[in-house]
Amino acid sequence: MVRRLSVAQLAGQRVIYAYAGPVPPPSLLARIRLGQAAGVIFFADNIQSPTQLARVIGTLQAANVASPVHAPLLMLLDQEGGQVRRLPGPPVLSEKQVGRAPHAATIASQTGTDTARSLRAAGINVNLAPVLDVYRSPGDFIDRYDRSYSSRPSIVGTLATAFITAQQQGGVAATAKHFPGLGAAAAGQDTDERPVTIPTAIDRLRATDEAPYRNAIAAGVKLVMTSWATYPALDAHHPAGLSRTVIQSELRNRLGFKGITITDSIGAGALTSIGTVGRRALLAAQAGADLILCSGNPSAGKNTPTTAIDALHGLIDGLNQRTLDKTDAQHAVERIIDLRNSLPGR
Repeated sequence: MVRRLSVAQLAGQRVIYAYAGPVPPPSLLARIRLGQAAGVIFFADNIQSPTQLARVIGTLQAANVASPVHAPLLMLLDQEGGQVRRLPGPPVLSEKQVGRAPHAATIASQTGTDTARSLRAAGINVNLAPVLDVYRSPGDFIDRYDRSYSSRPSIVGTLATAFITAQQQGGVAATAKHFPGLGAAAAGQDTDERPVTIPTAIDRLRATDEAPYRNAIAAGVKLVMTSWATYPALDAHHPAGLSRTVIQSELRNRLGFKGITITDSIGAGALTSIGTVGRRALLAAQAGADLILCSGNPSAGKNTPTTAIDALHGLIDGLNQRTLDKTDAQHAVERIIDLRNSLPGR
């Protein structure tokens, strides 16, 4: 079936759309019907209540019936816990609170179960969590919002695995992020806002930041999100999400990840110097990103389908001009469709 897709459909099946406000625009529904969408990510301004979100998701999934790819669309949001939640309800505790609790592994597992139940009720089938970053010092970029389980990689790996396993058993795919790790980022090093370089030595990067990913991959985590920071120890010239060295050599070949790779927001401030959204999407796909997450600049709240359309055209141009390998693209879409077929739809 993948080999029967048009170039526009082959490109679109890698794109995650975003939109502003509580009602999806007709243009998005049209793209879904044309088979030019893999899914949609939801932010706070899209959500009035879990019931309203469930109705919206029902509308989006119904539009997908007309698509040549009938697998359920991916419906994503960030439900990390604590301060980073798009829906009311679990996980109420932040990762740091879970990490400091007695019987933390039991709580992490229960949190995963409760989160899956809550998200499934709203029609969500992919959670962009848990965070696997191993924070370095109190108040740094990841710790300031309590987004890290611990400053010890063994604890992060254990608790993340408990959450991943329980949530995925509940029918919601988990996403380990932000590979290879943002734990060493200082308080002001926010890739949503600006370029960030993390000069961690290769031995420390692998022993500390990448270590929890071994646990997550062994537990069968469905997706891994790459960071937009640059790691000179791995690739001094490209942010991780645009680096074939990071995605293919490090994540896939060295760590053995066979699931779905997804970018962080393609509208991030860290990519301002890279060029247009279309160029960013093409570079990400060339590097090995399966899914292109097409929200606008998260900090500016700019979430429109225009960002995704620009990314779509970047991938189409790459396929037409043969700067994006068609066989690689087909394999990426096959992985994505396999994921979609493994998840519940509405």
